[in-house]
Amino acid sequence: MSSNRTLLANAIRVLAMDAVQKANSGHPGAPMGMADIAEVLWNDYLRHNPRNPQWPNRDRFVLSNGHGSMLIYALLHLTGYDLPMAELENFRQLHSKTPGHPEYGYTPGIETTTGPLGQGVSNAVGMAIAEKVLAAQFNRNGHEVIDHYTYTFLGDGCLMEGISHEVCSLAGTLGLGKLIAFYDDNGISIDGEVEGWFSDDTPARFHSYGWQVINDVNGHNPSEVKAAIEAARHDRSRPTLICCKTVIGKGSPGKQGSESCHGAPLGGDEVAATRVALDWQHAPFEIPEEVYAGWNAHEKGAAAEQAWTERMDAYAAAHPELAAELKRRLAGELPAEFSSQAAAYIEQCQQEGESIASRKASQNCLNAFGPHLPELLGGSADLAGSNLTLWAGAKGISSEDANGNYIYYGVREFGMAAIMNGIALHGGFINYGATFLVFMEYMRNAVRMAALMKQQSIFVFTHDSIGLGEDGPTHQPVEQVASLRNTPNLHTWRPCDTVESAVAWKSAIERCDGPTALVFSRQGLPHQDRDAQQLGDIARGGYILKNCAGQPDAILIATGSEVHLAMEAAERLETAGKKVRVVSMPCTELFEAQDAAYRESVLPSDVLARVAVEALHADYWYKYVGLDGRIVGMTSFGESAPAGELFREFGFTVDNVVNAVDEVLLD
Repeated sequence: MSSNRTLLANAIRVLAMDAVQKANSGHPGAPMGMADIAEVLWNDYLRHNPRNPQWPNRDRFVLSNGHGSMLIYALLHLTGYDLPMAELENFRQLHSKTPGHPEYGYTPGIETTTGPLGQGVSNAVGMAIAEKVLAAQFNRNGHEVIDHYTYTFLGDGCLMEGISHEVCSLAGTLGLGKLIAFYDDNGISIDGEVEGWFSDDTPARFHSYGWQVINDVNGHNPSEVKAAIEAARHDRSRPTLICCKTVIGKGSPGKQGSESCHGAPLGGDEVAATRVALDWQHAPFEIPEEVYAGWNAHEKGAAAEQAWTERMDAYAAAHPELAAELKRRLAGELPAEFSSQAAAYIEQCQQEGESIASRKASQNCLNAFGPHLPELLGGSADLAGSNLTLWAGAKGISSEDANGNYIYYGVREFGMAAIMNGIALHGGFINYGATFLVFMEYMRNAVRMAALMKQQSIFVFTHDSIGLGEDGPTHQPVEQVASLRNTPNLHTWRPCDTVESAVAWKSAIERCDGPTALVFSRQGLPHQDRDAQQLGDIARGGYILKNCAGQPDAILIATGSEVHLAMEAAERLETAGKKVRVVSMPCTELFEAQDAAYRESVLPSDVLARVAVEALHADYWYKYVGLDGRIVGMTSFGESAPAGELFREFGFTVDNVVNAVDEVLLD
């Protein structure tokens, strides 16, 4: 049996080295070193169906050390996914299903995009949280319809990244007993032997998090790997770290154990020598039928899914309403009445005309929408009382009781965002997480990954400008919203009042093809009057809030707290005989997605006198005002002072806006 296992593992090794060699780039060392671990896990434990990669109760497998992508491509091909050998031969080439790092949406069976080290294990923590919460919400005695494991491979690099500390600490606190991580302890990173820069006592570290740690497992001994997995699965009260001692590039006689096989092809001579060392007597990309037979997971996968389908049928007979609700949520469908209920609430906000901080308006939205959305799963990075993310129906989850809808993430902004992406990828939830806008910087790459994967993570950012006040420039965001707006696939909303806040939340909840950033104020914002047409146009991202008779002399464009400033300036300019239009632009991405006729109706191309007003970085707005326009914005960091004084200090006054319009009209 052991020799057969070695043969199956060697198929991974040769596919990895051949694909990297043909591409003349890539990372053969990790796939070759982890092949034996992968063979045991995928053949003996992983429940998956290659013919239905989206089967809801499948085990999740995450390759956190995503540079070793040929490991998972080889596994998917060998076990029978729709990934033909031609795609492996096209490794790292344009439009292939085998890009340099695993990319969600490109390849069937890839659960998440990995490559930025540490984020894969963070996504895995999110998936394990989703499984635990969904199981607590839906499973009933005798009917465990949500019951799967999340497995992740990770390397030294993942453990060096700070995000791994954030998420693994939380995983232990939440008792994620069906999360099993395999640490590829090969002692090598790109720069060489890691002992010079990574001397952590990793087992002790994970013990301190509350994990079960299985140490000193020979990653090339299938019996030891299997025993470790059995022990990990036996303890459902704690996540498990299996520390596997491996040899990077295992099988390469001249390069194994060295950084020379980490991130570069082995070279033609070494590939040939490795074939001899492995006794692999087949041409590149040629796999014998006996190896395919040993890996093929079609029959086993179909049987596992069929058994689950039968359990679901029994569950539906015993709990028909729960079963229907679970199917709806797993399908990503909103409750049938949500859209009309949300529209009614938006109309109510317009009629009530409340003037409050948009962060408070956001909390009001949660209280209005939350009762209609059992899939809502919220959280905050230790700022619930400031972000106002707790609503009347919020209940925190814990290790002992996961039947809740709110995660206390602690001070873990980066970890929170990456965990949110894992929850979104798992399915069954619409999840949001909050922090101060300035701390978007900590979580920036996870926000980018949500956008890259087009996942519905809702990032709530409060305290949105120098209006934060006395906490000073360390906490006053200036350049962050420009960064968010420049991120492909991300919708960024900065609403000006309760009504725009409600539209922003409705848009984020109904959007299923990407993430949304909701940017809210600390300070109170005045209500704006609107007619029915304007109310409907908010969802277009930009609209005429105040118009004038005929063609305007000038156009003021503003967002958030500066919309009221623009409205006051327009009133004064009209008194002076000038025709001024005010455009509120809460979401530039949605505005730019409108047809040309609508955009022209809002911002006529023949009106060149334009002024943008926003208490954030000025440069973004040149795309709307042109080089001849004016921008009342920030070009420096803020200061520590009350908000009112700061707005005056940095020119956010009616006088300054009026002067800017007068100047542009004179040009």
